[in-house]
Amino acid sequence: MKKHKCGWCVGDDLYENYHDNEWGVPVYDDDTLFEFLILETFQAGLSWITILRKRENFRKAFDSFNYKKIATYKQAKIDSLLQDAGIIRNKLKVNATVTNAQAFIKVQEEFGSFSKYIWGFTNGKPIKNTLENYKHAPANTPLSDAISKDLKKRGFKFVGSTVVYAHMQATGMVNDHEVGCFRYKEV
Repeated sequence: MKKHKCGWCVGDDLYENYHDNEWGVPVYDDDTLFEFLILETFQAGLSWITILRKRENFRKAFDSFNYKKIATYKQAKIDSLLQDAGIIRNKLKVNATVTNAQAFIKVQEEFGSFSKYIWGFTNGKPIKNTLENYKHAPANTPLSDAISKDLKKRGFKFVGSTVVYAHMQATGMVNDHEVGCFRYKEV
């Protein structure tokens, strides 16, 4: 018998694998949190599957999302990224990645880790929603509004409330699996 999955992923192997193994799983390590933050910023205005299909290209182009390296990118590196057809070549988003890496490091210095900072908004625990259908998931919430505002205050770019909420879903800060999905109880 086939397990029930959230409707948004059904029918695409890459999407289903991502859903089954990563989406909504609580992430507490800074490296993965940074990767998702950058991928979500590039997703702004695009579909997640577009980003997922280019994920390996992003990893290669952005030095495996090594934020310490990215924070030091010079204009020549930025220019080469803007020529890389394997990623989303948006000048504002590429520049924001460098800015966000620098801001990420500052948050780590202040809080000990980005994880402590971001998970502090939920007291370190996932928020468990009860969605019958993924279409009823909000695009943002008062909490994502507050996190977005705080990130912007700290110098982050492309971190509007919708991007932040998608990040919260991806990294398990909020469990938005459908209640009938086999992953709902697992994460």
